[in-house]
Amino acid sequence: MQSGTGHAMTKTLNPNTIAPPFGAYSHGISSAAGQLVVTSGQLGLSAQGEVPTGVREQAEICFANIDAILREAGLDRVHVLRLNAYVTDRAHMADYMAARDAWLAGVQPLPASTLMIVSGFSRPEFLVEVEATAMG
Repeated sequence: MQSGTGHAMTKTLNPNTIAPPFGAYSHGISSAAGQLVVTSGQLGLSAQGEVPTGVREQAEICFANIDAILREAGLDRVHVLRLNAYVTDRAHMADYMAARDAWLAGVQPLPASTLMIVSGFSRPEFLVEVEATAMG
């Protein structure tokens, strides 16, 4: 695993099973006690560098990446308190929500959730981005 130690209060979460961060940031950070985990926005980029053309497929990669980050912190999706998601068009909302709802199937209580329409991301082929906050 590529996790660093961070400073005394935090630990970086950069699973080697997902594409590395694009720049100077971590995929996730956990408190030293592992109680709180926040993720960076995850994009629909596979570990092999591929970006599917469909919103649902991209969202499924986002959620798989979040799973990997949570696992590295010893947590899973039942620990998620909040999801923040962004799509580039209202037409993408249904496919995103289908992926989110499948990912949350069986999770209780359901996390808080925000979905926003944005003008775009760092590369034009990205259609959705998802970030999570979790607590163990």
